[in-house]
Amino acid sequence: MSTVVGFYVHHVGSGHLHRATALAHRIASPSVRVVGLSSLPRPESWAGEWVRLPRDDDGTTTGVTARGHLHWAPLLHAGARTRAALLSAWIEAVRPDVLVVDVSVEVLLLARLHGVPTVAVVLPGRRDDPAHLLGLGTAEALVGFWPARATGMTPGLPPVLRDRLVAVGAMSRHPSRPSPAPSRGGPTVTLMLGTGGHDVSAAQVDAARAATPGWRWQVLGADPASWVPDPSRHLAASDVVVIHAGQNAVAETAAARRPAVVLPQRRPHDEQLATARVLADGWPAVVRENWPADGWPALLAEAAALDGSGWAGWCDGEAADRFADLVLATCARTRAEVSA
Repeated sequence: MSTVVGFYVHHVGSGHLHRATALAHRIASPSVRVVGLSSLPRPESWAGEWVRLPRDDDGTTTGVTARGHLHWAPLLHAGARTRAALLSAWIEAVRPDVLVVDVSVEVLLLARLHGVPTVAVVLPGRRDDPAHLLGLGTAEALVGFWPARATGMTPGLPPVLRDRLVAVGAMSRHPSRPSPAPSRGGPTVTLMLGTGGHDVSAAQVDAARAATPGWRWQVLGADPASWVPDPSRHLAASDVVVIHAGQNAVAETAAARRPAVVLPQRRPHDEQLATARVLADGWPAVVRENWPADGWPALLAEAAALDGSGWAGWCDGEAADRFADLVLATCARTRAEVSA
């Protein structure tokens, strides 16, 4: 009997798509069919089927939270109506064994109302609002992309959900590297701002550069011209990496085994703030909760003195395998329960 795994991919940021691609590469086979569903265009690296969904975050924003019971369900929005109809039609036509949802409370609920078991990706931060409690509570499995020892990633999550959450470790697109020797020709710092948006101005970056004349700076992602699809070689050649606290940025820095300065950005549910506070407790990162106005020479020196090999406990290169095992085990378990 063949298995069909759907993967709903949120369109903001890069980490959701990276996780979907890693899972598809691990489990796609003649007996396992993986289908991506997203308002993102089908990526070139995606080997399986892809269902393109319309956007529902343009136009009206009236009533999006359904009086606090949901996160995003705009009233009388053509995109919202069409994407729900397409998801329902796909479920009826394909009859998936499981749908991995990364991330959407509304998709979790829609799938479950069709009788489809779900695996919910849980993001860091406070996820104890009514919508999260409802959506996560309906999922057959919960997965978080941080190590089990990193407690405090989901402050406020009730024990009934926290005890079910399986932490598989951080997932990077790139293999883990041994810590390289310090760079020659002066220390190098890489600032990686990511694709999910940021509030760092060019003037702030220029001021940090001016304050650290002994450091060579390279900036990735400040604008489309500086974005690179594969930052791994830049990270590996850096003495210090300056990042926000998004999951993908932290995972790729950890895979490169480079010490970091972590500056969390403002995100819903304090996602990055929760991550940064955990990283401040014994990981090779110097954390500041706001972009520093001064003190950059001491900040970079403090980070450079850290041992980047300590990231091995955050990203050991096996998260994708654990994720794949969890998804396939959920398929097998739910099939067995239904057949019993």
